[in-house]
Amino acid sequence: QVQLVESGGGLVQPGGSLRLSCAASGSIFTINAMGWYRQAPGKQRELVATITNSGRTNYADSAKGRFTIFRGNAKNAVYLQMISLKPEDTAVYYCHASTVVRDCWGQGTQVTVSS
Repeated sequence: QVQLVESGGGLVQPGGSLRLSCAASGSIFTINAMGWYRQAPGKQRELVATITNSGRTNYADSAKGRFTIFRGNAKNAVYLQMISLKPEDTAVYYCHASTVVRDCWGQGTQVTVSS
């Protein structure tokens, strides 16, 4: 079992930056990849970015060029650096871990982009 705890969300003005953090605990040796998803009100949850244990990354088109996903040296944390934020980035952001047993999710952190 892997537990995920996100932090770093908040209110930011358009054009601003935020860094989201996700700390993993438990059976972290079972993790194959980690990532970030988001869900805006009235919309389905969507992929933002993923990163494998080997460091291969994948980004949604909406995130390319503005968001960067990276993992900590101990591989028990994943981060999402977001710049040039737009109002349409407003959503609850969820940390995700793909393990050999099951998918794991954090509780989510709210990101609101508004002036």
